[in-house]
Amino acid sequence: MENESVETDILLIEGLNVTPQSSIPAFILLLIIYVFIMLSNISLVVLISVERSLHQPMYLLFCSMGINDAFGASAILPHLLSNLFTPSSERTIHYAACAVQAFCGHLHAAVAHSVLMVMALSVRLSRCRRVVFNPFCDNPCLFKLSCQDITINNLYGLASTAVMLTASLGSVTLTYLKIVVVCLSSQRKTLNSRALQTCATHLTLYVIMMVSGMVIVTLHRFPELSEIRKLSSIMFHVIPPALNPTIYGLQIKAVQLLRTKRGIEQKINK
Repeated sequence: MENESVETDILLIEGLNVTPQSSIPAFILLLIIYVFIMLSNISLVVLISVERSLHQPMYLLFCSMGINDAFGASAILPHLLSNLFTPSSERTIHYAACAVQAFCGHLHAAVAHSVLMVMALSVRLSRCRRVVFNPFCDNPCLFKLSCQDITINNLYGLASTAVMLTASLGSVTLTYLKIVVVCLSSQRKTLNSRALQTCATHLTLYVIMMVSGMVIVTLHRFPELSEIRKLSSIMFHVIPPALNPTIYGLQIKAVQLLRTKRGIEQKINK
């Protein structure tokens, strides 16, 4: 009985369906992306931590995003890379590790949207399947391991997603409406320009994250589009973490240059 229990806890994970000839290019590409994500995000965190002038709420937000992006990429990409050179029949993962990876992936997405998704229901489901049809573990894949009726779980997941999206979209919309009102009533062109630049940066990343997340949630309902869904899932954990430090790093550099210019002008005027 113990051996059977151990065997049922070992899952087969599909991973990426690439040909042997494509394994090395895919590995190198994903490795470069992972290294870039880690180096850029860690560098951004170190810069904000060391530079006292950046110890402000806005930059602390950038710092938390960098830590979250590095965490999200580390939860997904290393295991994905290790499976590229493993035969599909030998790509295994323990159920507990699968649940932890799914939790980390959703925690990363939830922190990015400032809402923590509850996953206790998925862990309690009985399992009669052993194949994870995804490059990595996530909440819907854990649901699909069960032969029970998961209608309630799906409804709960959709309801949680709807609440999260409504709260997120509502707060962002209200915030930017207030910013637009302030900009329209203000006569300071420099201040308006900086505010609009910041808004454009935030909105671009926000839209990318929201669209990616909604595409994944939608495609999980269409098994025939599994390859597109798998690609979208990977992009969700790759594109935002790679873009965030680049865009915010450039923004910090622009702010520092502006401060330096103002300092020089003040010295000249004195």
